[in-house]
Amino acid sequence: MAAFERGRKRGPRGRLGFAALSALAAFAQAASAQTLALPVPSGVLPLEVPADNPPTAAKVELGKRLYFDTRISTDGSVACVTCHDPRHGFADPRGKPTSAGVGGALGTRNAPTVLNAAFLALQFWDGRAATLEEQAVQPLVNPIEHGFANQAAVLAKLKTLGDYPPLFQAAFGSPEISSQRVGQAIASFERTLLSLDAPIDRFLAGDAKAISAPAQRGWEVYNAKARCNTCHGRIDVLPLFTDDLFHNIGVGVKQIDFPAVARRAAAAVEAGKSIDELALGNAEASELGRFLVTREQKDLGAFKTPQLRNVALTAPYMHDGSEATLRDVIEFYDRGGENNPFLDGGMRPLALTDQEKADLVALMEAFTSSDLARFAELEKLGPKLAPK
Repeated sequence: MAAFERGRKRGPRGRLGFAALSALAAFAQAASAQTLALPVPSGVLPLEVPADNPPTAAKVELGKRLYFDTRISTDGSVACVTCHDPRHGFADPRGKPTSAGVGGALGTRNAPTVLNAAFLALQFWDGRAATLEEQAVQPLVNPIEHGFANQAAVLAKLKTLGDYPPLFQAAFGSPEISSQRVGQAIASFERTLLSLDAPIDRFLAGDAKAISAPAQRGWEVYNAKARCNTCHGRIDVLPLFTDDLFHNIGVGVKQIDFPAVARRAAAAVEAGKSIDELALGNAEASELGRFLVTREQKDLGAFKTPQLRNVALTAPYMHDGSEATLRDVIEFYDRGGENNPFLDGGMRPLALTDQEKADLVALMEAFTSSDLARFAELEKLGPKLAPK
């Protein structure tokens, strides 16, 4: 009886404890649903974030786990991080000209960095995705990347992974797993991958000692004889060193008959091939670049101007990885690219000296961010969150 009485006396405290825990859980969920302030430096344009996907801590955490999880591929070998690794400036660390997916299959394009991609107007080398949300889900159903036949197959796989429903619950208020939510979560994580602090920034802010003497000479060449600033000029409110436009600079066009390839690509699309599949799975169609998306002649062989931040970390270069080093890239521009009927008018030989080329390489190294150590913790997530 005494024991029973003691139990009864504990009852109210037990119920109170449960209520307190429930309130604490509700508070935690509400806190995780609060919109995050993204790390955009003062003076830089704020990110354009879709109204239906405000960033929250819970969404970022879910997106981070999805980004590192190789289980979300048909053979358990590929995650977003496979081609966009923090240790390689969030680009492909494997050193091959083009990136590989499931089964080791090689695509036709080199994976660009994810750092600062949130500032770009369009995603992918050809701009076929209008938002990070749209970009995030396309590789999942590309036969060369994650390998799933369709989004339904992706969702079926995710639903077998018991660690995800609680994460979707925390991020979206229900455990429902959908393609839209997958894209929103990964995009939310990628919007936190911002890095706009490099020696070149301090130099341009007035610190003459921030970069080396060769790099300073390189900056002069960059803005004059080499005319790099035509497409890679600095805009204070969006300092990625890219015009974010598309240009045919003569990469990968030596044997391409653009009109004939364009006709074959159009026929393939009409037969049911997706632009995404053609871009990565058909070598000649891939070289059409932006034209695959717009079907406008002016876009034949045109690819997005990449940002230059952390460029020294992301070799090889160009959309097809055809230039192994920064010096190779400069040599390419020095000879005026590869001539073709749709070459941009600004491409012409530069007659740079060896010293000027070396100075430009030194300058490119000054674009490496000083704050990349803050991403070091992410490097540890792969094996833990992505068991094979």
